[in-house]
Amino acid sequence: MSNAIEFISSYNRIDARLRALYRGKGNLNFTDLVRRSAEFNPTVKRYEEELLSFARLRNAIVHESKKEYVIAEPCDEATNLISRIAELLCTPPKLSVLKPKKVAGVEAEAPLSEAIRMGARTGYSNLPVYRKGRMVGMLGNRRIVWALGRALERGDDLAAVLQTPCGEIVAEEDMMRFYKVLSKGDTVQSALDAFADNRKLLAVVVTETGFLGDPIVDLLTAADIPRLMQLLEE
Repeated sequence: MSNAIEFISSYNRIDARLRALYRGKGNLNFTDLVRRSAEFNPTVKRYEEELLSFARLRNAIVHESKKEYVIAEPCDEATNLISRIAELLCTPPKLSVLKPKKVAGVEAEAPLSEAIRMGARTGYSNLPVYRKGRMVGMLGNRRIVWALGRALERGDDLAAVLQTPCGEIVAEEDMMRFYKVLSKGDTVQSALDAFADNRKLLAVVVTETGFLGDPIVDLLTAADIPRLMQLLEE
């Protein structure tokens, strides 16, 4: 296969993928599509200038070549690079490539004081809450402070509040606003998108199949974004 044919094949894959990923409407040309996709897709942003150059090269190959000859034959470096970008966009790495780790959590029946002590001991600000081995929610520092603050406002005995079961403290609304549940089969890009889409996101909870009650495979916070970006780059 000539470099020109391989180059155009990869270009077309990228074009189709960007049109599927782009979150706007309208029939954009490739250049505008790249520029707009770069606003939310780290891979496109990283290779934005190269993709714009490839667009000009593609136009020369397609529109100025003759039956007798191809006006421009991409070099090996350009052909390999556009093929690599196409692979990154069309078959991005999945969260399953992350090494599974044991995520500390508390039982729903455990007192709030235990969650506070565990957070202080581990440094974790988001703790899964389990009931009979199934996760029922996340207990974050925000929710703990809210519970203690409400108790102070009411004049409740803090010692008694600290004995409140963690299962009674967690709130379903927190899972909707501050957390995102993904499966290990979802892409690394989807985790990055989750943080980009919701600036209030505290963590991405990675489970086996993407359901709340599944065992947790990983817990990703904003501190993991550089690691996720590196996975895309590698």
